[in-house]
Amino acid sequence: MNILAWIILGLIAGAIAKAIYPGHQGGGILGTILLGIIGALVGGSLANLLTTGTLALTSSTLSIAGVIVAVLGAIVAIFLWNLFTRSAA
Repeated sequence: MNILAWIILGLIAGAIAKAIYPGHQGGGILGTILLGIIGALVGGSLANLLTTGTLALTSSTLSIAGVIVAVLGAIVAIFLWNLFTRSAA
């Protein structure tokens, strides 16, 4: 997938994930794109693991199913980010 498709997928998936996930995430447009691209990698790898049984670093494609997988991966990425950056207060 070329870089423009990665950016578009990242923007769409990151924006949807931020809208679905409760609370404030911040980050701006570049953070949203980066979150979506990470979500595409996480979601694509998890989908590959569930369908083939092998763990490989793959990404989802720019399609309806790919966007859904990327959004789910971005939600997992938001959860993990909040888990690691949460203060002990």
